Amino acid sequence: MAARVLLGLVFAWFGYHELWQPRLWTGYVPAVSSTSGLAVWAVLAHGFLLLIVAAALLFGIAPRLVSWVGVIVMVEVVLSLVILHGLSDITVRDVGVLGLALALATQRRHPLALTR
Repeated sequence: MAARVLLGLVFAWFGYHELWQPRLWTGYVPAVSSTSGLAVWAVLAHGFLLLIVAAALLFGIAPRLVSWVGVIVMVEVVLSLVILHGLSDITVRDVGVLGLALALATQRRHPLALTR
């Protein structure tokens, strides 16, 4: 349960910041100019998705399914970071978050979850 809540908090933190100040994150959108409106909309959509995943994890709603969504999101994040910036401390941190999401997605039981 602690891992699920902590991962939910990480997703909530980044989702909130992407929604609150999307222009700070547009440099991480691949293949789009960081000054474009499309980049801002991509960051806003990503932040919204992160908050949905965070809420589901925090409230224990379909934790395995939502963890798989988290895995997909984190694979996208890690690949984007590697493509745009190469291997860095940020990339390594996000590989750790990806590993936590993968561990939760493959866990058989989720105590205190609304659905398994």
